[in-house]
Amino acid sequence: MNTPLTHSAKTMPDFTEIDRDDFRNLLVEIGKTRIPFGKFGIKAYPPAGVPIMDLPEEYLAWFKEKGFPKGRLGELMAEVFEIKAVGMDSVFDPIRQAQGGRFRLTPSHRKSFKFD
Repeated sequence: MNTPLTHSAKTMPDFTEIDRDDFRNLLVEIGKTRIPFGKFGIKAYPPAGVPIMDLPEEYLAWFKEKGFPKGRLGELMAEVFEIKAVGMDSVFDPIRQAQGGRFRLTPSHRKSFKFD
């Protein structure tokens, strides 16, 4: 059964209604999508921003309360929030492994050594 994945931010889909291929395609699309703006966007995390699957759940919860962005980005962010909210963040682990691991959300600190 093919179910459309479009929905408003107020009504979340029931994942039991999505068939395996649709869910696989959704995960692939989520894995390729990065947030282009804001705290985790391109300016803070060049060159492409943070993958939406690695955004903190609290950040996504703020969008759920205030409203997800319009368009496909908002739909995908809502899907990621729903997946994380039910404790299934590990579903993204194979995608993370293929991309070299979870995206580091804090800038790495450069170690400096002083020699006298």
